[in-house]
Amino acid sequence: MNPLLGKLQPYPFEKLRALMAGVTPPAKLSPINLSIGEPKHPTPALVKDALAASLDGLASYPATAGTPELRQAISDWLARRYGIATPDPLTEVLPVNGSREALFAFAQTVIDPTRNARVVCPNPFYQIYEGAAILAGATPVYGEPGDWQGVQLVYACSPANPTGRVMPLDEWRRLFELSERHGFVIASDECYSEIYFDVPPLGALEAARKLGRGYERLIAFSSLSKRSNAPGMRSGFVAGDAGLIARFLLYRTYHGSAMSLAVQRASVAAWQDEAHVRENRRLYAEKFRAVLPLIRSPLETSMPEGGFYLWIRTPIDDAEFARRLQAEQNVLVLPGSFLARSVQGANPGARHVRIALVAPLEECLEAAKRIMRFAQSL
Repeated sequence: MNPLLGKLQPYPFEKLRALMAGVTPPAKLSPINLSIGEPKHPTPALVKDALAASLDGLASYPATAGTPELRQAISDWLARRYGIATPDPLTEVLPVNGSREALFAFAQTVIDPTRNARVVCPNPFYQIYEGAAILAGATPVYGEPGDWQGVQLVYACSPANPTGRVMPLDEWRRLFELSERHGFVIASDECYSEIYFDVPPLGALEAARKLGRGYERLIAFSSLSKRSNAPGMRSGFVAGDAGLIARFLLYRTYHGSAMSLAVQRASVAAWQDEAHVRENRRLYAEKFRAVLPLIRSPLETSMPEGGFYLWIRTPIDDAEFARRLQAEQNVLVLPGSFLARSVQGANPGARHVRIALVAPLEECLEAAKRIMRFAQSL
């Protein structure tokens, strides 16, 4: 067995299941699960229709590089969304089976484990970053390191999971300067980029162009899961440094991770349409407007810049808060400490919980009322 598997920590939802063992919620209250960031809005009809019309594609092996039509649709979308010159669809764009799979596989491509490699992750963070680093033979570093020696890869996430914070241009400038000085690669996770409430979040490729630089050592990751409510399609892309994409394509050719032709055709339809994305944002904005005043009444939280999470400060230990909330109100949320690692004795996720406003409006409202009642009882 691969000994590196023994270094992996339990996934947050495994910890959550263990935390809730033995809890019996009140039967009179219907269960509401706000712990998982799984979109619940309907998948757009245009995507489903394109998928159904393309089932003949199941009879063919797809190319790992994807069809020219999909790569062009992604390139055109990037140009429209970020106001940049259209990336070369043949060299600067590559379809992938969702951003999660690509974020993991990318580390296996770029890490040289013979050089005491280190990988920098945000903290709190999406646990795939940590697992990818460990299984690539690198050491994860949580938050900004005091010493950049040995850092080969930096994961950035904007809008961030779980806080919803967007990286401003000055932070990108500093990260690019550090990359130039130390030679590390930047993997920018932008899967929440199309859920926002005011200004469209700045993307990594956009930041690079605004700062007058190219895409060297930079790859952006995106997906249709949140943008188009199609998590089951497992469709996304990577874009940026042509040299890195060529090496990533080589890795993926052996990895056997080509996207089904039917999914590719449905993806083209999704990337070419913005009406359903605007409607998706409207639905999330409606939920935030309704829920935020109720949550803010007894608890400390704020409107995110992007994404569909509320990051809430708890008056008691976050795991205890989550367990008692489930036991007393039948509402499931995720403890923030499960999404972070302790550094110098402090866990930045402690005394926070993450709630995902993915359920229908009425269900989110009911959950907010129950959370408010529970918090007021503490």
